[in-house]
Order: sequence, then structure tokens, then C-alpha cells
Amino acid sequence: MATAYNYKVLNSGNGSIVKAWTVGVPFDEATEAQLQKLAAMPFIHRWVAAMPDAHLGKGATVGSVIATHGAIIPAAVGVDIGCGMMAVQTTLTSSQLPDSLKSLRTKIEEVVPAGRGAWGDNTPKAVKTAWSELAERFTHIEAKHSKIHGDPAMKQLGTLGSGNHFIELCADESERVWVMLHSGSRGVGNRIGSYFIERAKEEMRRYFISLPDADLAYLVEGTQGFDDYVEAITWAQDYARLNRDVMMEHILAALASSGELPPFQARTEAVACHHNYVSREHHYGKDVMVTRKGAVRAAKGELGIVPGSMGAKSFIVRGLGHPESFESCSHGAGRKMSRGEAKRTYTLADHAKATAHVECRKDEDVIDETPMAYKSIDDVMHAQRDLCEIVHTLRPLICVKG
Repeated sequence: MATAYNYKVLNSGNGSIVKAWTVGVPFDEATEAQLQKLAAMPFIHRWVAAMPDAHLGKGATVGSVIATHGAIIPAAVGVDIGCGMMAVQTTLTSSQLPDSLKSLRTKIEEVVPAGRGAWGDNTPKAVKTAWSELAERFTHIEAKHSKIHGDPAMKQLGTLGSGNHFIELCADESERVWVMLHSGSRGVGNRIGSYFIERAKEEMRRYFISLPDADLAYLVEGTQGFDDYVEAITWAQDYARLNRDVMMEHILAALASSGELPPFQARTEAVACHHNYVSREHHYGKDVMVTRKGAVRAAKGELGIVPGSMGAKSFIVRGLGHPESFESCSHGAGRKMSRGEAKRTYTLADHAKATAHVECRKDEDVIDETPMAYKSIDDVMHAQRDLCEIVHTLRPLICVKG
């Protein structure tokens, strides 16, 4: 392993390499090994890029950028298809917020179902409008794939989900208030991802293809399976984007009608980005499929969001267009320990102390999301200083967890 520029080069032994922007951040051997297996796949374009928040994932490393030609790995995208961020700056300042933020948190929780929640019989107008943009394509996908049929996709549009999905009110360096959220394609994305991961594995068994990891199963371009997958994930990515749009609309309306804030406006130039998705791009002279599994597109001048952990600061960033990262940067701080390890390591008192400055849940069900379970966001930002630059630094005021 040699260090070049601001990244490490991992050689997998068969001529394939990984370029890892992990200098100065935790980067364990299991994650290195997983990246090297991925880089050795025959259809990888040039190399695999690892972001500073990289950590072990299923099949492919979370925090990896994978450019491929001729094939695609469904497990590298995973089941939270289109997961990503949205942030809107308001005209409010932190001094205009009430002394106690608990009631504002409650109002946000009331208008955005979380966990496994879905809308009941009174589906909001914004949900119906957004679904009208998706329904016809989804009906077509359902008709072709019976295992995707029946998912309550419309009823979960505009809902948060669970795990590391969140909604935050933050203040930037000028004390301007932002609304930021993180979510994806909910149950329907999970169903689509799971279906095509298994379909790729069936293809490997059908053609007696042996892999170093079964979750590296792939679909070959030019086949029906490949075309069906691209169609389905494109739809799921659109669903995820609209899901965030609907949530933001409901949150801003709830804040405006709370009676606790002066009249305000939200900037129309909201920052939005997927960080778990596939797109067709051109890199190093070839048209390729780029899978960003826990990574943000950071083309030169393009704005993105790099959130910290629960209770830590986050960043609005501007991409520097680094070609060797396939114009990408990290999607967050990245876990340094598993959810189970976090629950075994930290107490409720530890979590309450670490989040004392934030209006948020402080119960045992969110200990796996406690800030100590994540890498230092400052170290992550320093490690990727040639990938993106900081535009705004956001400190959390309210955090709503699924």
C-alpha cells in the first residue's frame, strides 16, 4: 500500500486498484478487503474510489464509487435506492426561535410519519400530487415483476423511515436557520432492491459463475434483467426525490403555522442530492454506469450535502470535480462501529451528554445512532479536502429520528 496525493492506493494483486481518500480516518482491514474484492471484478472501469466515510457494507462498501462498463451490481446499490439529502435555507435566524424547541420538534413529528409509518385514509394532497408523477410507470413495473406488486408505495410517499434517516433544523455560520432531511425510497425501494439482488444471484447460478462474494452478483448490459433493473431503480430514485420534496413541503408548512415563529420564506434554490444511486456518466473516455453507494456527486461547482452524525455539525459543500474520485465526495461521517457494538458500548447517559445541545430523542432506541458511533466529521472533511470545499457549516438545533 502506497500513499499518493491525498489518497491511499490499495493493490488487489491482479492489477486492479482502489483509491481511498481515507488518510487520517479509521479504515479497517475488513473494509479494505471488501473494496479489493470489488475492484477485482472484470467490468470495473479504471479503479474503485473509496470515500473517507467508507465502512463495511453488504456486498459493496458503504462510501464507495464504482464505475462499470457492461454490467451492474444490484447489491452495490443496495435496498435503500435513491437515499439522499435535501436542505433549504430559510430567512429565519436562530434568535427568532423559541427558547424551548420541543414543541417545534413535536410539530415536525406530527406531519411526517416515521419508522414503518405510512399515511392512513386521509392522504395529504401533496402526496397524491407527487404520486401522480410516478403511478403510471410503477404500474408498468408491477405488471412485469409480481414480487414487487402490492407494496404500499403511495402510502409511504412523504414519510421518513428509520435507521439513520433524520430531519434537522440547523443554524449556519450566520445563524440563518436551515431545514435538512435524509431519507430514501422507503419500502418500495427495499422491495425493488431485494428482488433484483436475488435475480442477479440467479443469473450467476444459471451460468455457473463463481464469485468471491455472492453479493457481487451482477446483471449484464444488453440483457432483459439489466434493462429491467435500470428501469426500476430509475423510478425508485425519482420516488426518493419526490419523497424528500413532500416531506420538506409538510415541514415548512408546519413551522409556518406553528404560531411560534415570525413569517419567513424558504429559499427556492434548495440543495438536494442522492447518495445511494446509479447514473450514466462519462469518465476517462468511456460512457459508464456509476454506482455511488454512500457517496455524493461532486462535479466542479455542484452543491452537495455532507451530514454529520446525530448531534454533530453538517456541511453544504461545493464539488471540486476531482476526476480520480469520479467527481464524488463522502455522504457523511461514516460509522466506525456497528449498531450492535454502539448499543453495547454506550449508555443512555453517554448519549444524553453527547446530544445535550440538541432537541432530540434521548432514549435507548437511538443509542445506535449516537455521535460516538461515527467517525469525526472534521477528520472526514480534511481527508477529502481535494474533493469538495465547504460553503456552509450547519450546527444542529433539532433532530428528528425515525
